[in-house]
Amino acid sequence: MKYLNIRLFAALLVWIALCCGCRQLEVQTGGLTYPQAHRDSVIDVYHGTEVPDPYRWLEDADAKETQSWVAKQNELTSDFLSTVSVRRKIETRLKNLMNYPRYSAPYKRGERYFFRKNDGLQNQSVLYFKQTLDSQPAVVINPNLLSTDGTVAVSTTAVSEDGTLLAYAVSRSGSDRQEIKIRTIDSGQDYEETLQWCRFTSVAWKHDNTGFFYNRFPDPNTVSVEDQTNYSRVYWHKLGTPQSKDKLIYERPDKKELGFSPLVTEDGKFLILYVYHGTDPKNRIYYRPVESGGPFIRLLDDADARYDFVGNIGSVFYFNTDLDAPRGRIIAIDTNNPARSDWHTILPQTKDVIDYIALINNHFVVAYMHDVHHQLKIYDLDGDFVREIPLPALGRVGSLSGRQDDTEMFFSFTSFLFPDTNYRYDFRNEQLAIFQKPEIDFDSSDYKTTQVFYHSKDNTRVPMFITHKKGLKLDGNNPTLLYAYGGFNINIRPSFSVSVINWLEMGGVYCVANLRGGSEYGETWHQAGMLDKKQNVFDDFIAAAEWLIANKYTNVKKLAIRGGSNGGLLVSACMLQRPDLFGAVICQVPVTDMLRYHKFTVGRYWVPEYGNAEASAEHFKFLYIYSPLHNIKEGVGYPPIFVTSADTDDRVVPSHAKKFVATIQAKATGNNPILLRVETKAGHGGGKPITKVIEEQADIYAFLFKVLDM
Repeated sequence: MKYLNIRLFAALLVWIALCCGCRQLEVQTGGLTYPQAHRDSVIDVYHGTEVPDPYRWLEDADAKETQSWVAKQNELTSDFLSTVSVRRKIETRLKNLMNYPRYSAPYKRGERYFFRKNDGLQNQSVLYFKQTLDSQPAVVINPNLLSTDGTVAVSTTAVSEDGTLLAYAVSRSGSDRQEIKIRTIDSGQDYEETLQWCRFTSVAWKHDNTGFFYNRFPDPNTVSVEDQTNYSRVYWHKLGTPQSKDKLIYERPDKKELGFSPLVTEDGKFLILYVYHGTDPKNRIYYRPVESGGPFIRLLDDADARYDFVGNIGSVFYFNTDLDAPRGRIIAIDTNNPARSDWHTILPQTKDVIDYIALINNHFVVAYMHDVHHQLKIYDLDGDFVREIPLPALGRVGSLSGRQDDTEMFFSFTSFLFPDTNYRYDFRNEQLAIFQKPEIDFDSSDYKTTQVFYHSKDNTRVPMFITHKKGLKLDGNNPTLLYAYGGFNINIRPSFSVSVINWLEMGGVYCVANLRGGSEYGETWHQAGMLDKKQNVFDDFIAAAEWLIANKYTNVKKLAIRGGSNGGLLVSACMLQRPDLFGAVICQVPVTDMLRYHKFTVGRYWVPEYGNAEASAEHFKFLYIYSPLHNIKEGVGYPPIFVTSADTDDRVVPSHAKKFVATIQAKATGNNPILLRVETKAGHGGGKPITKVIEEQADIYAFLFKVLDM
């Protein structure tokens, strides 16, 4: 009786701690003891609805309690993964697969060809130039010399028109923050000035090399914290002068959330401003002559569609737009007669989506998406079809480069089993040839990729790529990894990844579902998966999982899902809606707090895509219904989940991952692990050194190996 009373008393203490918001006792699940995460009594009220936020304190990344909790989570994760005997083997294989020379497709400035190369395991790729295609390369800048651990990256480069000067943006520890430096290419010497307060910055050189136009934000000491990513401005920087002397070219203090990206036309005559509002694809176009000091002409100011500038011939500007054409068309606007009644359609909309366009050799080179794989076609300036360039497989064309008067162009091609290979096309003889082909320790002939189509909950037809070893037995017992994104008008086209190759070699099946919310079928496809229609994206993903199981590729216990950023939102929401459907979840740098995401760093940019729970009762209603942080249920056995984040991620702040993990560790039941991995000196993913990439991928696949019982 005495022992029973002690147990009852202990249970009463736990109940009191949870109900009164005192410190929560360590949670034990499946043999894992999770670090303490105390619950505060924070409650927000949204349009009359009270919403608790007990782990608000985890939003303070610098607090000692937060840092201690994160350190313990990392230690728990490391200890768990150390029990996976094959982890070291996975890491070794990833290193071997990654250790091959990789080149970007070259682009030309002046008479020089510029390209990036990674010898294999270099933390950062190096920028080179060649005087001719056959000459020896010379280093322009080697980011690996900027830090000892590879965490300083060159995130943006802009070469002057004659190929003699370089403006380059330096980012540290994966941050979106940038510093612009300027280098004389032949001497390798940098100018003294450094341009600060840059983020997502474009550099547009004036053709006389006296300087460039660029966009930046205000000195953070002059605005509130909330406005540090507002009030975008365009400046002129004169070479060899301090930033304090830069001349303000354009701002819109009356519309502080507008962003501006400058470019100078290829003929050097016009300065164009790409004007945008967050991630909304609908943009505006302003311009003026480069030599003018007068006001900008608001050529397109209605923000009624997407207008991508393709190029110009004199006063005629060419755009790829989805105005009255959700799959895209090319239009010509004569700036001397800009009335809409005088616009001319050069290439009308077709059944396939125009992904992007380049004006090369006075021809339009158009990358179409046909069921999410590229077709490359050439048209003359009147829009008449000239020819199609054959591609080697179902895949993706990238890094398409060439100037308006060039007789050659370069592009890269890749697919799931096809490493990035660079091609050169000669317009004079219509010949396509491999320019650079990688050599990798992998025999792709043993594997295959197929594309299937399945139907979502509302009967929408959705495409999916499936890659696996030839001769796969459809016995419903194959470990399968399903990836998707589904948002922000971003299409997920075929691409090559050594981590996926490693998964295939482990006997896995790799699948990519092309959900609504992306641009795979144009703007209509995008709008069908945003704002109040976001549930369509989750339904598409769930239907993909059900199709794979029904068609005997895998079963619930062997099916893992993976997504990052908006894709992290995707997999976490789907896991909560269908915890019975998945055997494992890899949730990377996720957006999980849909009620507060807009309050942090650049989160406000995403309001056109997601909505704003504070500003709109209607938005609050649909966001609250699916917000992962707010839909974790008490007492549910969720599948094994591995959440990753990074301490200096200033795009999706790590508090999303921290609060989500703290909540699910406290509420979930069962024996499945719930792990958090917070990388140090890393951001959202861009510029991450190869060493950190390999370590993270090794952890992810070791986790899958263990929990899927491979």
